[in-house]
Amino acid sequence: MLSPVSEEPLLLAELKPGRPHQFDWKSSCETWSVAFSPDGSWFAWSQGHCIVKLIPWPLEEQFIPKGFEAKSRSSKNDTKGRGSPKEKTLDCGQIVWGLAFSPWPSPPSRKLWARHHPQVPDISCLILATGLNDGQIKIWEVQTGLLLLNLSGHQDVVRDLSFTPSGSLILVSASRDKTLRIWDLNKHGKQIQVLSGHLQWVYCCSISPDCSMLCSAAGEKSVFLWSMRSYTLIRKLEGHQSSVVSCDFSPDSALLVTASYDTNVIMWDPYTGERLRLLHHTQLDPPMDDSDVHISSLRSVCFSPEGLYLATVADDRLLRIWALELKTPIAFAPMTNGLCCTFFPHGGVIATGTRDGHVQFWTAPRVLSSLKHLCRKALRSFLTTYQVLALPIPKKMKEFLTYRTF
Repeated sequence: MLSPVSEEPLLLAELKPGRPHQFDWKSSCETWSVAFSPDGSWFAWSQGHCIVKLIPWPLEEQFIPKGFEAKSRSSKNDTKGRGSPKEKTLDCGQIVWGLAFSPWPSPPSRKLWARHHPQVPDISCLILATGLNDGQIKIWEVQTGLLLLNLSGHQDVVRDLSFTPSGSLILVSASRDKTLRIWDLNKHGKQIQVLSGHLQWVYCCSISPDCSMLCSAAGEKSVFLWSMRSYTLIRKLEGHQSSVVSCDFSPDSALLVTASYDTNVIMWDPYTGERLRLLHHTQLDPPMDDSDVHISSLRSVCFSPEGLYLATVADDRLLRIWALELKTPIAFAPMTNGLCCTFFPHGGVIATGTRDGHVQFWTAPRVLSSLKHLCRKALRSFLTTYQVLALPIPKKMKEFLTYRTF
């Protein structure tokens, strides 16, 4: 299904923050989070010092190296035409840890609801949620850069945020106060649930694309799977040997990946809790001594939009790209002090953030999915593992549909 990609990812562009004179430049400058809007029209970047940059995508020509032609990129004249979106700077007043765009476009029902509730801000637009150092969550309108809502409840850093992909404007937040909170932005940001059970800081939260499950990762060896319908704990997934810091669902919700300080990514079947694969991050150049045993600790993992690749960022200064069916990386790129990564929603680009406040954009594999994979992806978008296993089809077909053919 996949042909190995031998060439390294190419660095397409690197964005660096301007130096604010009123701050100590060496403190709180990390890019903890990067995000593309679901439609691929905006990129958000927490560049440190309480600032989030909202940048129209694709990037303007001055950011792209000569010789690289992106078919989706407009010309410089087009991007500066009348009515074209312009870069925004959001001053959040606190260090920004988490970012999440709402689904787009918004369903008509939301506009109808807003018409009957005029006291609630109109959020029938693309919005960005920002998780802050003081436990606050600020909700911004992307097109105008205006602050719409301020959500209060968490008692410590809001480390991660995730919207339900369905467009219902349900927002999940993960915090160092060891809780996850569920907010309904259609009801003026009403807090509708608090999920407790973690014993350590919650680093990451991810909602399955079918909106049935929520995964949360804390400074613990296990990850929690919650029901998004009842907001109750489904199961704990245990298998890591150190803190789990990142998680992501596949586009068809059939797979879950978790990344840990133990240098491993584990691929799970979230419906059965079965561990399907372990991806070990081996150093390319082992150190001369054992002074740094966590040099390959994972920081971030994410699925590609078609579900055939993974990207990981580790402390060994490497961005790795993995093919779903292979146990070793198919490509590497050197990057220093990496903290986070995400794929462009239409493929072909990976964005990474660093401790220095920089953002880098890399080429990612482009692949034409096989008909087999497209059929599997379509079926698994609405069938659980148990439902697949109950189908009157051959065993090999069941194994393929449940990702047991690795």
